Amino acid sequence: MTSERDVRARLQRAGQEHLLRFCAELAPGPRAALLAQLEPLEPEALREHCRRAADACARPPGPPPDLAARLRPLPPERVGSAIGGDPETLRLWEEEGFHQIALNKVAVLLLAGGQGTRLGVAYPKGMYQVGLPSRKTLYQLQAERIRRVEQLAGEHYGTRCTVPWYIMTSEFTLGPTAKFFKEHDFFHLDPDNVVMFEQRMLPAVTFDGKAILEQKDKVAMAPDGNGGLYCALADNQILEDMERRGVEFVHVYCVDNILVRLADPVFIGFCVLRGADCGAKVVEKAYPEEPVGVVCQVDGVPQVVEYSEISPETARRRAPGGGLLYNAGNICNHFFTRDFLQRVTRELEPLLKPHVAVKKVPYVDEEGTPVKPLEPNGIKMEKFVFDVLPFAKNFVAFQVLREDEFSPLKNADSADRDNPSTARRALLTQHYRWALQAGAHFLDAHGARLPEKPSLPSSGEPPAICEISPLVSYSGEGLEVYLQGREFGSPLILDENQARALKP
Repeated sequence: MTSERDVRARLQRAGQEHLLRFCAELAPGPRAALLAQLEPLEPEALREHCRRAADACARPPGPPPDLAARLRPLPPERVGSAIGGDPETLRLWEEEGFHQIALNKVAVLLLAGGQGTRLGVAYPKGMYQVGLPSRKTLYQLQAERIRRVEQLAGEHYGTRCTVPWYIMTSEFTLGPTAKFFKEHDFFHLDPDNVVMFEQRMLPAVTFDGKAILEQKDKVAMAPDGNGGLYCALADNQILEDMERRGVEFVHVYCVDNILVRLADPVFIGFCVLRGADCGAKVVEKAYPEEPVGVVCQVDGVPQVVEYSEISPETARRRAPGGGLLYNAGNICNHFFTRDFLQRVTRELEPLLKPHVAVKKVPYVDEEGTPVKPLEPNGIKMEKFVFDVLPFAKNFVAFQVLREDEFSPLKNADSADRDNPSTARRALLTQHYRWALQAGAHFLDAHGARLPEKPSLPSSGEPPAICEISPLVSYSGEGLEVYLQGREFGSPLILDENQARALKP
């Protein structure tokens, strides 16, 4: 282990020696823990990190003054859609996706390094239950969608296939996530095909460029954003693991979307047939000021422009057809080829520019007293997974319906959107719609048929509660055999056991 003298010398070179100001008064255990935390921090990288954080924070907020003139929507030839398209084209995309899955060439990669702070819980978001009748967590829903898409691809091509599940965690989420998966027997997935790895942590920094000491024996650290994926892939030899397995295409997604379709064969097939090295699913923005990034072009290059960087006037601009000109909302749902990811990790990652997040960071004052600030006092530097879009040689976007594929869980129920209630309602409404489309009829408490409204808005409460296990249906397919012409009271919980009982 590196000595205190060596660590101090390294911190002096970085201009951060204040991190050891309480070292002399620490007991041997806490002192060793602090030195172990500081030892991996390279002096030059730490100095540059703190300088960049302070410089970035000093820049005025808001859109760059010339951005509006450089901004353009994606050209139509770069965009595909699952909405109202030619059924035969959709079928071809889906068949190609199933073909690649059946060949064991597709993996999914989950971004799960963040904590559930905004949600109001002290554990990883994937362990959260939104209140479904089945009491399933986000992790369980996602595991079951993997199992179902493997089954569908296998049935299409008469083979057994595997979709490996890579899960990027952080120092905060790795332990609880690994324990949770073990306690739940990996949701009946082969543990060898569930690969967890950790992203890097970076010190939080004061506005004047000093790393923050959270406790006398601990530096305030934070994950380096979901764009820390690219360093983490290299640090943990994940791309080498993919290569050994024969994986060529990777579906990357964020943990908090309850409607996410893992290894979506339609999306995979569309990207593969277009020869794309990088793709993004998008949904139409609900309103001009919706706080989501926009997938568009800047100086002819595809990228995601954050909502805070687009002026209200630009956000409200309309296309000739009347819709928003910049309507392609980013939902953190991406396709990458393994070759593209290798190029990013080997050559391009250092070119990614960190983003500033101003936060309330607990710290100790000059006397060593713990302080929980009431106002933002620190900077956390993050990279975003979509920062690599400008490097793509053939980028495509794929538009899907929000009510089919996007309902994020970000906030506690005290917030008015993106909370457990809206996520639960989105899933149950979708499943009610699937059941009606499959020919089911629902009865009220008096045995009378409920009105059938298959086209419910995502914000509306379904007239009956219906939850369909992903192990029974991945995206609404195959339900007629269980539901057509039958009447059900509420709630209907269509799991594997119920499906066996209903099957003729």
